[in-house]
Amino acid sequence: MDVIATAIPDLRILEPKVYGDERGFFLESFNARVFAEKVNSEATFVQDNHSRSVQGVLRGLHYQIQNPQGKLVRVTTGEVLDVAVDLRRSSPTFGQWVGCWLSAENKRQFWIPPGFAHGFLVFSPVAEFLYKTTDFYAPQHERTLLWNDPELAIDWQLSRLPLAPILSAKDQDGAPLSRAELFP
Repeated sequence: MDVIATAIPDLRILEPKVYGDERGFFLESFNARVFAEKVNSEATFVQDNHSRSVQGVLRGLHYQIQNPQGKLVRVTTGEVLDVAVDLRRSSPTFGQWVGCWLSAENKRQFWIPPGFAHGFLVFSPVAEFLYKTTDFYAPQHERTLLWNDPELAIDWQLSRLPLAPILSAKDQDGAPLSRAELFP
């Protein structure tokens, strides 16, 4: 597995070794020993999630203010722009974001540690999104950061979409960074 640094040191892009031929391919999508050595020795995953979304769906930006979750995310069908925003007030990269293209084709994974808001936008006709979390889902602690907050200025690449983003009511009503509950 190759690990690619991003503009925020705690966020990492993982590229698994893919072995392929005319029959198909094989890759190791997770190995605890390799993950501990190359990415984060303290992460323990407790839950796997799988979502399917159609083109234009924007999910996020979500985080849990208590029981914060680290997430190891990947796409097995389609293509998404995955985004993480640093919500740790004590961090030198507080309020900054990183976007990463994840697709069935590139087979990349994105490591998002606790303390970040997370979301993605689907660009393909459909996308299947899989992720591991380091803590259990706690709906009472879930918060939503406003996906289009001008202070964040996230470049969602909207000009590449043939339609406006499709959001849930919860995601439309996210809090701007200036009013969001934040991590220490």
